[in-house]
Amino acid sequence: MSNRKVTFFHATQSRSASTLALMEELGADYELKVLDLKNNEQRGPEYLAINPLGKVPAIVHDGALVTERIAITLYLADLYPEKALAPAIGDALRGPYLRWLAFYAACFEPAIVDKINQHTPPVPSSSPYGDYDTVINTLAKQLEKGPWLLGERFIAADVLWGTALRWTMMVGAVPKLPVFEQYAARVCDRPAVQRASEFDARLLAQQPAA
Repeated sequence: MSNRKVTFFHATQSRSASTLALMEELGADYELKVLDLKNNEQRGPEYLAINPLGKVPAIVHDGALVTERIAITLYLADLYPEKALAPAIGDALRGPYLRWLAFYAACFEPAIVDKINQHTPPVPSSSPYGDYDTVINTLAKQLEKGPWLLGERFIAADVLWGTALRWTMMVGAVPKLPVFEQYAARVCDRPAVQRASEFDARLLAQQPAA
């Protein structure tokens, strides 16, 4: 595809940090649109016309709007196949790659949100994620295979999981198991992820007070 430039709607100190890090890993061509969450720019009519949920990240590419981090991760990694961050259809890792991206959205994040907000856990039979401990133990067992989520090959899903574990451990939503700490450190020590973090810090410093 000749035109791979995307418009990227981003906010500092938000879930879109992982998308920014993925952009850096891919060397993606993008136009950055920064929203100030402290001043509720994500709730303004201009952005709500893009994403009625008022959430970041969102991207627009070649007229197509993509929201939701999992969809964006899949889309961007496939947009840059030469970077080999997305196992192709026919690759033995394609199924596990899709599984762990879906697991993040369908199991990990709902379990973490319930944990942070001290919600009464739903009974396993009606819960989208079963139970918190099983989610955590399933992830830990997978990461023990290391060094990356699917073993020896670093993929786009690692950017999502590594940055998420760093934050969720920081706020106490996930236990600081050695396997989680070591994995998050490997991901977050990557030059691309560090560049994204430093860039985000500069953006935050430039924003006016609420």
